[in-house]
Amino acid sequence: RGYSKLLEFRLEPSPTWVYDVGGAVLEKQVSLVEGEQSVVVTYRSTENRRLLIAPFLAYRDYHSLTHANMSLDSLVTEERGRDAVVLHAKPYEGLPELSLHMSPGASIERNGRWYFNTEYLVELERGLDFREDLWKLCTLGFDIGPEKPVFIAATTGRRRFAALPAPSGKQEFVVRRADGKPTIIAGYPWFTDWGRDTMISLPGLLISRGRLDEAREVLRGFLGWLDQGLIPNAFPDKPDAKPEYNTVDATLWMFQAVHAYVQASNDKPFLHDEFFPKAMEILRWHREGTHHGIRVDPADGLLTCGPQLTWMDARVNGEPVTPRAGKPVEINALWYNALRLMASWGATELTAEADRVRDSFERVFWNEQRGCLRDLADDDAVRPNQLFALSLPFPLLSVEQRRSLVEVVEQKLLTPYGLRTLAPGEPGYVSHYHGNPSERDGGYHQGTVWPWLFGPFIRAYLCAFGRTPAMLAFCRKLLEPLEKHRDEACLGSISEVFDAQPPFRPGGAPAQAWSVAELQQLLTVDLA
Repeated sequence: RGYSKLLEFRLEPSPTWVYDVGGAVLEKQVSLVEGEQSVVVTYRSTENRRLLIAPFLAYRDYHSLTHANMSLDSLVTEERGRDAVVLHAKPYEGLPELSLHMSPGASIERNGRWYFNTEYLVELERGLDFREDLWKLCTLGFDIGPEKPVFIAATTGRRRFAALPAPSGKQEFVVRRADGKPTIIAGYPWFTDWGRDTMISLPGLLISRGRLDEAREVLRGFLGWLDQGLIPNAFPDKPDAKPEYNTVDATLWMFQAVHAYVQASNDKPFLHDEFFPKAMEILRWHREGTHHGIRVDPADGLLTCGPQLTWMDARVNGEPVTPRAGKPVEINALWYNALRLMASWGATELTAEADRVRDSFERVFWNEQRGCLRDLADDDAVRPNQLFALSLPFPLLSVEQRRSLVEVVEQKLLTPYGLRTLAPGEPGYVSHYHGNPSERDGGYHQGTVWPWLFGPFIRAYLCAFGRTPAMLAFCRKLLEPLEKHRDEACLGSISEVFDAQPPFRPGGAPAQAWSVAELQQLLTVDLA
């Protein structure tokens, strides 16, 4: 019942708990070591005490749980030096060795044993296996006091810790692959680096914060994996497996990321010498046809694609929940903007092609009866994807159409925490994101609110109604609940999704890159 002793919690300089333990104030601080597979836990006390610590091991990936088994190797070896004590354990063959570096003078009681049925109630709620057995490695004993802090550093790397390390700064989703190149994790704790999420998050997470060198390296990293005009949607866990190219929009979002980078950096050599030649290749592949049925329809110049290639890609039992094969509205807004950007960067011969897409776009997507855009060429559902027709650098539609579109979206989709993915009353609408994996996937894009959509909504709103002081103030006001949310769920971050109806309970990944990135971009760039 340690929580009953808790006096204070704070996030800075890294997560810190302060406890009242029998008249002594005990401080526990956890920090990650940048660029390493290491975590450091430090303890400080206002009084002299004996501190006992029992490390519990799960030793697994984030998609599985551990259960008691005979395969675990309980051997713990010990090194003692003047500056530190180091324990080594390798619970399972084929997995990395674990090293525990700790303050000198530690005592070690070798009392390893299984602790059964640790329960994770959130996993229970999500319809997953929720009971885990944990291996108690040993019990460590320390004398701690005002002048004698204690540290334990757990690592699967090779660094040796001989002193209490200082907490490292917060990096927020920016990590490095095994080859040393930076990339962006889509969300914690279970996502990896995805092409679509990386390109959407790049302006807010890196460019708006002046981290331009890292932004350029991320772009280079994905360009290096270009295949038939597409960047990867996902990289596999196994080193020998090939990347997955099952996305129609990740590559088109790269044009937007490059545009934001060049605007901030004025890096013309990167644009003209590195990106531009490959971008021309990208356009050629899209015209001629590439993976998964992605190609330009010669009849109208619009881009068409196969199933489940947009961000609304959930499946249940192999069947699409939100079928979007054909001509999705946001894909063609992105295609149009890619052509316009390339024309502005020197490929002026693309102007006529962009003009043709503009004319076809209004004819195919505008729904006069509803006063907004269709989600697909043959689907009248009111969804937020239509916002990208206005939120990108080269907006489409007339002034009257823009205002009508935004008003419809505001009325049907806007919530305090983002935009619904489907309007209430539409066939298939789901009001709450909950249940087992199939139930959650069934509602993922069928009404569930996504905070990152505040970005396109506010940019579309300003496009339709102008950047007047009143409009800017209105848009800033919209973001207040989301800003407050940073202190409500995963502290310091923003959730992946929310329920579509009050009280708008957060769900999904508790820390999502594009949720954080779009709020950062809005507050520091679009509304600054």
